[in-house]
Amino acid sequence: MSFFLENWTLFAVAIASGAMLLWPAAKGGALGGLTPTDAVQLMNRDKAVVIDVCTADEFAAGHIKGAKHVPLEELESRLPTVVKNKAVPLILVCASGRRSGRAVALARKLGYEQAQSLSGGMGAWRSASLPVEKAG
Repeated sequence: MSFFLENWTLFAVAIASGAMLLWPAAKGGALGGLTPTDAVQLMNRDKAVVIDVCTADEFAAGHIKGAKHVPLEELESRLPTVVKNKAVPLILVCASGRRSGRAVALARKLGYEQAQSLSGGMGAWRSASLPVEKAG
């Protein structure tokens, strides 16, 4: 017991650092979602494929450059033809991040183990001032 009392500052530091490590998970950031910066790095470094699961109108209003449009309702049937290599990293995107979370579950069920969602969706992408392409 005296060891704990004599080294209480070390324990306080250990608890604080543990809390800092768990903070992103508590906020939802580490639960499979990518930040826009992480997504850009994955696209550049690992040649990740971006799949936009928005509606046709949302996709036309603005999407990530080079994104392939596969609405969520069609994902299960169309994803294997759009992305044949199941080992490639996938970034699933929607307007807010909710549908893309469901899309990740579907993609993983189909065997795409490196599927991840863009946290915050296109809203987060735009907030990060990253380029948006419009269908035209």
